[in-house]
Amino acid sequence: MLLAERLAAGVALVLSLPVLLFAGSVISILSKQSPLIAHKRVGFGGRSIWILKLRTMWDQKRSDRCRLVERLEPSKTAYMGSKPIRDPRVKNAFASFCRRFSIDELPQLWQVVQGDLALVGPRPLTRPELELHYESYAAEVLSRKPGLSGLWQVRGRSYLSYRQRRRLDIFMIRRWSFRLYFRIVGATVLGVLSGRGAW
Repeated sequence: MLLAERLAAGVALVLSLPVLLFAGSVISILSKQSPLIAHKRVGFGGRSIWILKLRTMWDQKRSDRCRLVERLEPSKTAYMGSKPIRDPRVKNAFASFCRRFSIDELPQLWQVVQGDLALVGPRPLTRPELELHYESYAAEVLSRKPGLSGLWQVRGRSYLSYRQRRRLDIFMIRRWSFRLYFRIVGATVLGVLSGRGAW
């Protein structure tokens, strides 16, 4: 399964390169900053990994376009509650479009090819998220490789609270099967095409 996932992610990455390059170029021009950001997360077994995304939030006062990737450490206060329906930090229509249709997540296909992520698994969390919202379930979540998509991403996505996300992550890990895996893959494709539940 691991080799098949890497091959599938590699094919998807090649096919999505035109979209990724176009979106990255537009974001770099609009933001005057690096087109990519990397968030520090906790991966399989508790090791730190950097998750790539296209930039969708930026401060117009800054200008550091010379860099390709900006690395961001997690802020504990950013994960205290549920995600707002309209994030005030997303101030550009193109950035909002990229978020809605998960274009900002495309760079993570490369991390599936590298083996840091799986196509399906619990989403990689920050350490503050694990401490605040997963508590005694943290070790169980870290026992499986984090994924590009998972059960809570296809069962409500941004509408869900952390408690609901945790419940679905644990359910997915405990009831893992090939049938569930392919159902999540199929639902992910439909969800991305429709843009439902994301902002």
